[in-house]
Amino acid sequence: MHTGRLFTGSPGQPLKKRTNQRAMTNDRINRDNVAIILVESKLPENIGAVARAMKNMDIGRLVLVNPMNVDEDRISKMATSHCMDIVRKMKVYDDLESAVAPFQYIAGTTARSGSMRPALTTPRNLAMEIIPITRDNDVAILFGPEDRGLSNDHLRFCHTIATIPTSEFSSLNLAQAVMIICYEIFQANRDTSDVNIPRLANSFELEGMYDHLNDVLTKIGFLNPQNPERWMLNIRRFFSRIPLQAMEVRVIRGICRQIDWYVNQVIEKARDGETPHSR
Repeated sequence: MHTGRLFTGSPGQPLKKRTNQRAMTNDRINRDNVAIILVESKLPENIGAVARAMKNMDIGRLVLVNPMNVDEDRISKMATSHCMDIVRKMKVYDDLESAVAPFQYIAGTTARSGSMRPALTTPRNLAMEIIPITRDNDVAILFGPEDRGLSNDHLRFCHTIATIPTSEFSSLNLAQAVMIICYEIFQANRDTSDVNIPRLANSFELEGMYDHLNDVLTKIGFLNPQNPERWMLNIRRFFSRIPLQAMEVRVIRGICRQIDWYVNQVIEKARDGETPHSR
């Protein structure tokens, strides 16, 4: 197991493209660019069962965020010897923001619905969506703690949210949920047509943009400084409908800088009793 940063270098830099034997196949998906992230998992046995589900569907990147227990002996009982390569290579992070910083596309999973967590897609549609994205971008799929799932704070990093359709009883074991998502990805790889998706902005770049928007929109009075998060969540949902490229993030931040400059000019001129365009 590895603890700390997923990749060398600044998390804001584009990830180096990985090369391996899969590049020689006809796969439409780059599985090396797909990671399963378990947020605040409770039981080591569930980590092992997740690794086993991933191995069945040929997905090998596992990331843990603030796990309660990573006892390798208990993990190995469920992972079995055939899946321990995933366990030994998995990364462990203290917080979700650091874990998702290098990823260009992030999907959350939830069984709970509500105005703050709309179910935007299904596992099957999610799988179809991410296949072309994986060619040149890293994709993370988040799963929450066994007892309560992902919180609204966790979901704010996500471009989309998937809910697994069930009957009235919607409680799935963590490994079952991971298996369903991974199975749909495995199946979608056989069916999808080729679509080229350019390099998208990663989470580190997006969070910088959202912080910049928060500051500027608060300064011009668009956001209530006492409770900006609710409106910012709507803004996040708006921009997540079509994942932004890195260049587009730079454009938005450039607009923010210009707004910020203009507001500062207005404030400065007001102190002198002038309008911004007066001479």
